[in-house]
Amino acid sequence: MRLGFILREAVKGLRQNVVMVVSVVLVTFVSLTFVGAAALLQLQINQMKGYWYDRMEVAVYLCDDTSAATNCAGKEVTEQQRNDIKSLLESEQLKPYIKEIAYESKDQAYKNFLDQYKNSSLVDQVKPDQLPESFRVALVDPEKYQVINEALSTVPGVESVVDQRELLEKVFQLVRVASGAAAIVAAVMIVCAVLLTGTTIQLSAMHRRLETTIMRLVGASKATIQLPFVIEGVIASLIGGVLATGTLWLLMKFLVEDKLASENVGVAFISTGEVWLIAPALLILGIVLATISSVVTLKRYLKV
Repeated sequence: MRLGFILREAVKGLRQNVVMVVSVVLVTFVSLTFVGAAALLQLQINQMKGYWYDRMEVAVYLCDDTSAATNCAGKEVTEQQRNDIKSLLESEQLKPYIKEIAYESKDQAYKNFLDQYKNSSLVDQVKPDQLPESFRVALVDPEKYQVINEALSTVPGVESVVDQRELLEKVFQLVRVASGAAAIVAAVMIVCAVLLTGTTIQLSAMHRRLETTIMRLVGASKATIQLPFVIEGVIASLIGGVLATGTLWLLMKFLVEDKLASENVGVAFISTGEVWLIAPALLILGIVLATISSVVTLKRYLKV
């Protein structure tokens, strides 16, 4: 089997089917871009979980005179109840689970609110007395939230016990939906890419049927006849994979690193390094899909 001959045949096939090859490149490019986007979104979820979950606190909100909780009965927490809650948090029973405890008064809560939402219209709608005082509890293991909840949820003076991870989970859920949508679109586009690659190889084989017949009559092997067609599909898919990788890198560089990361310093974003992490998988996926599509098509339409 002469490698030079096979490569020349593959290049000739690419030249003769330029329009169809460009179509394969574009469909592969779009499908692999969506596959890569779905993978990057999942990496972002994992990164944010790893970064934020250890920093999330359990907020023990105390009663005020507007609280409707059973523990409050419309009465503000008393000094004695506040001390009892603090003592319980510092008790030997809960000590193994708690890393740090911080008390936040109404004034401190309002100040923190102003810092966090200084660019939001909410600032004009919220008054200092509307925000409850609370204990902020950092856990040794954030997964042990239920221990704190069970110990404090029925204590007089406690309005509610909130795991801040649940609030963050809503954000993760939105990202998961986006990741799932990207994966669905990617799956549809992959099917289109496989079908289009098969169609391109079929047309190429039909167009060169005379050549393949002559090669078969002079004793050329099955691999020698079929390999140029397979290489055509692989080359087109590789080009699409390279374009997809480049597009993802540009999006990560200019949209995420230069814009989102610089504007949201406190958020752990993934970087362009993750693009190079998934790039080999995208290229391999493109090669595998093109190879399978080409082989199946050749078995059906190119009898050797």
